[in-house]
Amino acid sequence: MGTIRKDFRYKVVKNLLSKEEVSLAHDYCRIRNRLNVNQFEGGLSNHQDTSIYGDPFTESLMLNKKKIMEENTGLELLPTYSYWRMYTYGSCLNPHKDRNSCEISVTISIGSSSEKPWPIYIGEKAINLNHGDGVIYLGIEDEHSRKELDTDYHAQCFLHYVDKNGPNKMFVKDKRQLYGMPYNAN
Repeated sequence: MGTIRKDFRYKVVKNLLSKEEVSLAHDYCRIRNRLNVNQFEGGLSNHQDTSIYGDPFTESLMLNKKKIMEENTGLELLPTYSYWRMYTYGSCLNPHKDRNSCEISVTISIGSSSEKPWPIYIGEKAINLNHGDGVIYLGIEDEHSRKELDTDYHAQCFLHYVDKNGPNKMFVKDKRQLYGMPYNAN
């Protein structure tokens, strides 16, 4: 398998999640958001959005989508971690690059209160995704962001991988013992 860096900055994958998977994920995120009392993200957004690292549901998606990710990148990949976020009205995602565990990332539109797309920017390029679509990008190389959300909510899932033969392979499982465990920065 070859490297994607020669001619690749990002790739949109239509219907990365089937309609059934989108429906299941959207319902799950809405229920989980409603039950959330302590897992909030304010760092990159300056807003209090539900955000969950290593959720068993999204960790399962990460493992199940590995083959599709490998087919689309031409790389042998090692899953690192998953993350999902329920952005709410007024949220944004400030421009940033990710840590080494996010060498090859995909962000997937799960669902929202509106059918209007909420673009992710890879550099200056706005990318619109329908629910179930994903965009694969180089999280540690390319700055990415989102402008302020003007609908009630938008659920997004992030699946992260590293190149099995690359310099970040030690980040498999995000250095956790098992998938689904909390993050350990050590």
